[in-house]
Amino acid sequence: MSNAKPAPIEQLIDIMATLRDPQQGCPWDLKQTFATIVPHTLEEAYEVADAIAQRNWDDVREELGDLLFQVVFYSQLGKEQGLFDFDQVVAGINDKLIRRHPHVFSQTEFADESAIHANWEAEKAKERAAKGEDHSVLANIPLALPALSRAEKIQKRCASHGFDWETLGPVVDKVREEIEEVMEEAVQATRDQDRIEEEMGDLLFAVANLSRHLKVKPEQALARANQKFERRFRQVEQTVLEQGKQLDDCSLEQLDRIWDEVKVREKKGTW
Repeated sequence: MSNAKPAPIEQLIDIMATLRDPQQGCPWDLKQTFATIVPHTLEEAYEVADAIAQRNWDDVREELGDLLFQVVFYSQLGKEQGLFDFDQVVAGINDKLIRRHPHVFSQTEFADESAIHANWEAEKAKERAAKGEDHSVLANIPLALPALSRAEKIQKRCASHGFDWETLGPVVDKVREEIEEVMEEAVQATRDQDRIEEEMGDLLFAVANLSRHLKVKPEQALARANQKFERRFRQVEQTVLEQGKQLDDCSLEQLDRIWDEVKVREKKGTW
């Protein structure tokens, strides 16, 4: 009888099976379903991204383990229901990667990166057709994506089939048009909140399109803006505290003045 220690992934799969064991498993794990795990999966993916952004490699390793556990969890549920198991999940992605990279795993050659991307999209379209799925250019763009990222994907799909402006001018004009439509709704004596939301959505979609034309990832750009605002606001808070006050003690004019001072110090690199 071999005393060889199981490979880490095999041990993880066994741990998952034990957690779901009807007799000795964990009550929380036992009551989970595909649907109930989804929010945890999304959270773990964001925690991986956050750890990478902070360049905390110990946390990256740990968070990747948490994300891998999500895959193993889904695979265990699939196995219990006779749908699929972990080996089939891995085999599926192996086959897909080889099929979508003929320039790496076969003798196929492409002229440039654009041709490689076109082949990638063509292979994805073939896969959708083989499954009898929606044949639209916009098929299979996940609804759960952050809205800005999904807008970018929608626009890129359409652009790849010629539905796009070729110059920047009309893109900028569209942003201006949408701003005007938002303002028209906002100044109405009786505001229609549903209409305002619709027009704001159109504006954000137009801004995402402008970002794409400027080769800027809108989700990434907004994340940087969030970080910058938070960094500066924390400095405002700190300045107010150093003055022996609380934020609520200050007028908007006073806070604005401190905000401007923070921006100046930041640009000069004095803090």
